[in-house]
Amino acid sequence: MLRDFSAGIGLLGHGFGSVFRRPKLLIIGAIPALITTLLLIGSLVTLGYWINDITAFVTPFADNWAESLRTGVRVLAGVSILAAYLTIGLLLFTAITLIIGGPFYEHIAETIEDEELGGVPESERVGWWRSTVVGTRDSLRLVGMAILVAIPLFIAGFIPLVGQTVVPVLGAGINGWLLGLELTGIPFTRRGLDLAVRRRVLKERRAMVLGFAVPAYLLCLIPLAPLVVMPAAMAGGTVLSHRLLEDEKNTGRRPQ
Repeated sequence: MLRDFSAGIGLLGHGFGSVFRRPKLLIIGAIPALITTLLLIGSLVTLGYWINDITAFVTPFADNWAESLRTGVRVLAGVSILAAYLTIGLLLFTAITLIIGGPFYEHIAETIEDEELGGVPESERVGWWRSTVVGTRDSLRLVGMAILVAIPLFIAGFIPLVGQTVVPVLGAGINGWLLGLELTGIPFTRRGLDLAVRRRVLKERRAMVLGFAVPAYLLCLIPLAPLVVMPAAMAGGTVLSHRLLEDEKNTGRRPQ
């Protein structure tokens, strides 16, 4: 397991190396990420502006408490709301970026597979419209899963100690996994494989996927870092997909 996790980290590093050796891919991948970054920064600023009203709305039970206790509870609520927003927002970021930049990221995936992995004879050109429809459908499913996860994590965030230690670790692991599903979407779609197949194939090497996706998730939390992380993660996700699908073939299993 530890070996697979380390291999996943190496795949993310491989992705960075791939795009840094090809500055054109870095620029291509940064354009949709920049557009989405501006959109989400605007929404985060708006949320921050209204955060006091929102925390008061979700904690009406604290209205008559002592001021210090009321303030403490609402600070925790505000932190939890912002954390939940960042959690869902990161997946939305990936989903929106992949939808906006479908042709850009398909070009990155094709370039990596053709120049580094010997090409994919069975691949098919997805096209912007199909990529948008399939990507939107799959992304909505994954974001829905992220929201379902965010609710209990939000509640658990109020538990002293646990909310500040266990919850962030669980959140990083779960949302890293969902991000990994997003980042491997294009290579699987190019082979005519749907989300159900992708989940099964990635689940068989969960440690490797987490080793790749969790660091990518954490790096994307750094302001403006996604401009570089997204192209690199797409390149790394392409190599990850190729490796896992090759393992399927070598073990005699068909990814269907």
